[in-house]
Amino acid sequence: MLGVLIFIAILVAVAFWGVGIYNGLVRARNAFRNAFAQIDVQLQRRFDLIPNLVEVAKTYMSHERETLEAVIAARSAAQSGLAAAKANPGDAEAMAQLAAAQGQLNAGLGRLMMVAEAYPDLKANQTMMQLTEELTSTENKVAFARQAFNDSVMAYNNKREVFPSSIFAGMFNFAAANLLAIPADKLAETRAAPKVSF
Repeated sequence: MLGVLIFIAILVAVAFWGVGIYNGLVRARNAFRNAFAQIDVQLQRRFDLIPNLVEVAKTYMSHERETLEAVIAARSAAQSGLAAAKANPGDAEAMAQLAAAQGQLNAGLGRLMMVAEAYPDLKANQTMMQLTEELTSTENKVAFARQAFNDSVMAYNNKREVFPSSIFAGMFNFAAANLLAIPADKLAETRAAPKVSF
């Protein structure tokens, strides 16, 4: 009888141990999904600011239509990339698509800001200054949210790859998550300073 009780106690302890590992994997997965939701909030704020910025700039830069249209097109592509990534945060293809689209948007915004520098009246416009400040603040928030997401993804991946969690991760299909990083083929383009000619 005592042997049966000890055996049952061991089974219960192992069950609690397994539940603890499973719950830890779920918490880690939910943490990186939540971190991605924070990126989503900041990117949406960024997307909302861009039309206002372009609208103010239009009145001063009517002959810079190509730059303005490039920013609008890049914004649309970035929104599509965000929608794909929201559907499956951590998916390699979705993260690469989002990073590439954000890189194109960053380049377009950089060109817009450089062109805006050439228009003293636009630079001095109170609305333009306020929108530029908000955009800069949002860019910083996006960078922090991206860092938090990548940290959460790393913690989740570490948790799912270490023993004995790796056994449970395999049994319950906890797939690896991917970082939000600039694709290697877009790295030089994204980091290059925008070129503006007048």
